[in-house]
Amino acid sequence: MHQTQDAPATAPAPHSPRRWYDDTVGYQVYVRSFADTTGNGIGDLPGVLAHVDHIADLGVDFVWLNPVYPSPGFDHGYDVADYRDIADDMGGMAAFEELRDALHARGVRMLMDIVPGHTSHTHAWFRSARQGRDAPYRDFYVWRDPAPDGGPPNNWESVFGGPAWEFDDHSGQYYMHRFLPEQPDLDWRNPAVRDAFDDILRFWFERGVDGFRVDVAQGMLADPDWTDIPEIDPDLPPDEAADLRFSGYMGRPETPELYERWRRIADSYDALLLGEVYLSDPDVVATYITDDRLHRAFFLPLQHTTWDRDQVATRLRRAVEVAQGRFAWPQSSHDDPRAGSRFGGGDRGRRRAMAFFHLVGALPGTPVMLAGDELGLDDGQVARLDAEDPITTRNADREDGRDGSRTPMPWDPDLPNLGFSEVEPWLPLGSNRGADDTVTVQEGDPDSPLHRMRRFLAARRGLVGMLATDEVAWLDLGDDVLALRRGDVVVACNFGSATHLDLPGTGRLAVASSDDAAVTGTDLALGRDTTALVVLEEDA
Repeated sequence: MHQTQDAPATAPAPHSPRRWYDDTVGYQVYVRSFADTTGNGIGDLPGVLAHVDHIADLGVDFVWLNPVYPSPGFDHGYDVADYRDIADDMGGMAAFEELRDALHARGVRMLMDIVPGHTSHTHAWFRSARQGRDAPYRDFYVWRDPAPDGGPPNNWESVFGGPAWEFDDHSGQYYMHRFLPEQPDLDWRNPAVRDAFDDILRFWFERGVDGFRVDVAQGMLADPDWTDIPEIDPDLPPDEAADLRFSGYMGRPETPELYERWRRIADSYDALLLGEVYLSDPDVVATYITDDRLHRAFFLPLQHTTWDRDQVATRLRRAVEVAQGRFAWPQSSHDDPRAGSRFGGGDRGRRRAMAFFHLVGALPGTPVMLAGDELGLDDGQVARLDAEDPITTRNADREDGRDGSRTPMPWDPDLPNLGFSEVEPWLPLGSNRGADDTVTVQEGDPDSPLHRMRRFLAARRGLVGMLATDEVAWLDLGDDVLALRRGDVVVACNFGSATHLDLPGTGRLAVASSDDAAVTGTDLALGRDTTALVVLEEDA
């Protein structure tokens, strides 16, 4: 007898009318690492344009571009010097417009990255603010007097290591920086800052941008009492410990309200706001995606899962329930290890990563992959001496740098640097990269990850009508299997050995992440590390 382990998640009121971003799949392009056309070893927008057919042929619905604004590059674009322009080394505004038009012509939307929590220290606002305590843009940033001993105002740590405060000799005050000292934090309690970003959103929406991924969306406001962070229990789970360590300036309960005015602006352009809300509690993340705030938010604890059925199940079940179809499910990103590495690396990690994407891609919400996930890439292996990430280069004791997931895209084994650039890339390709990782080789292999990803996205598109409900019932089909039913579709992910599962009705196999899946009547034969989507053909 088949029983649900949890009550079905409550479905939200249906969208009226449905928007373009419902039932979509996203594709993240870390532009610096996608393709170089200028011969400087750094990817650029013309490089994305050169491969726009590859993106469209995948079957994704929107592309999210990492920052391409003018920047001194201390954090590779996340230190923005001008929010209203495109960097020359990225191709300038003309390249942006050409890429926008090319994507739109292929039915693919374009999202840009917006970085509202901080600017570059070279931004005109901060250059003005440093001129003195009465400078015109002084109150755009967070300034505090020193503690009685002359040190920082409190014990807050920077995410990138060291104190979250930098002393300014000229004015005798500290300014706050959640990340690098070269990234001074904006003061979102100042209405003038909010007005400035309203104008920035409109500037890009008027130029045809279809939405924004909001960087560190939970990190806009700081504790107004500037309270020290208490000592952290070393036995806390890592995600919970991080929430507490940075709680002085991350996840403040009043932060979600900031997005209500953004939502009104975005809706007037039928644009998407996709938040990077880096918090571990799905109930808290869900407060950012109410009807009048962000449209979607990433559920980022997924990027810290191992290949463990119970761990994945625990994180997904509550998230699916509270999100009501509004979470984005990340496969990988530029900030965390790729799924292939998290799940064991090599062929095993590649197989598991494909199974994982088939699983989350069938959930209510928005699956998003990082460029290279369609090739089954794990992290590129980069020696510490070649590191570029400031987490690594500025902290001798930290090994959690992000370079591995940012290594350049491998296109063609017969071209220099696997087709990424004619010159040495800004970041090594990775000592583990080979011909089988490239787009060209995988194009010629119908069993490659590239073709499996295309088949899955095509099948998913064909099932959208059956998956239109946000109601999910979790099924008990075996101890090593995470299974759910959504409408007439059963999704089963096998974390263990090959097995046979008893389906709740006669079905047909719609698509699977490997060849080790077959349906005969009510029997699903499912291989190890494999996810299958089965359409039920009669009532169960």
